[in-house]
Amino acid sequence: MSGKILNHIKSRSAELLQKVIEYRHHLHRNPELSFHEEETSTWICNVLDSHGIPYTTGWAGYGVVGEISGKDSNKVVALRADMDALPITEENEKPYRSEKEGVMHACGHDVHMASLLGTAIILNEMKEELPHSIRLIFQPGEEKLPGGASVMIGEGVLRNPEPVCILGQHVYPVMEAGRTGVRAGLYMASADELYITVKGKGGHAAAPQRCTDTILAASQIVVNLQQVICRMTDPIVNAVLTIGKFNSIGGATNVIPDEVSLEGTFRCMDENWRQKAHTMITDVAEKTAAVYGATCEVRIMHVYPSLVNNPALAQNVRQLMEQYLGEDRVEELPMKMSSEDFAFYSQVIPACFYRLGTGNKAANITANVHTSTFDIDESALETGMGMMAWLALNQ
Repeated sequence: MSGKILNHIKSRSAELLQKVIEYRHHLHRNPELSFHEEETSTWICNVLDSHGIPYTTGWAGYGVVGEISGKDSNKVVALRADMDALPITEENEKPYRSEKEGVMHACGHDVHMASLLGTAIILNEMKEELPHSIRLIFQPGEEKLPGGASVMIGEGVLRNPEPVCILGQHVYPVMEAGRTGVRAGLYMASADELYITVKGKGGHAAAPQRCTDTILAASQIVVNLQQVICRMTDPIVNAVLTIGKFNSIGGATNVIPDEVSLEGTFRCMDENWRQKAHTMITDVAEKTAAVYGATCEVRIMHVYPSLVNNPALAQNVRQLMEQYLGEDRVEELPMKMSSEDFAFYSQVIPACFYRLGTGNKAANITANVHTSTFDIDESALETGMGMMAWLALNQ
């Protein structure tokens, strides 16, 4: 694409910034939890209607898929924004703070939706000269199993025709607004949830010899599970196992309980090793419990796969980012042990998930995602909508 088009996109992004900020404020004030995004869906449809962008609804419950037709209707580039909020009470005292107690857009999904709407407006205005078509995916349920991405894929969002690629943009508060970043290849970890139940014969704490000490057995399981990471995992494979919840059922200061439950997460960067590790986790937990005369039930829930950015696509995205922002404003991202359901898209078609800088240290906008004080430097919306339009045009 020519420099003239690039300059046009930058100009329109600047002109649309205040409108898109207003979009973000509305969405931020009205957050909805995963798979309950009914009002959000209706509002997005109204915005698309106001700009004459056709769409379909009902995807994975409340998902919306818009279509902007280009010259080649058989070539489609997909753009994704997630819609759901988190069960967090907001502590920011801003005019646009959440109006729903205990629910907050603390992961920037309001930013993602507002930015994609801005991108949609820009591309729709250019539809007569679009070389290919654009699919706008407003996806519910990113934060909750089974993940809205997997549901929408099952419902056919990547068919008729299959997109040549999909792009996803996510806020990055540790990066200053006006900057962006991408990483080719493995980028984010898979995620699994661990549920372990240790059972035995409880009793009086003063007579442990007459009981099965389920607390001791469960404690040793927590310790021994780290062997899966430090001694059973190849050192070159990134993996982490954390037990975040330890509950006794019926225990007290003088009671050894019959049952103890553990809950945690397992993350790794190797899908083959992931499956082997599941067997090892189960084996270690069951055998440790047996040493103490207890039994153990292990349930592992597959959450999201590891996220792989298609190398060729990611390289092209980086070059386009550098054209749009300048080489000094584009960063190589480190691998992350957090996870994202965008990974499901990356298993089906070439995908690239990149980061949009939203922080501003000078203005004290530094709170991380999933916190009650998360916020952004809203100038990032100008970068976000324009850069995504530029990326979409040049695939």
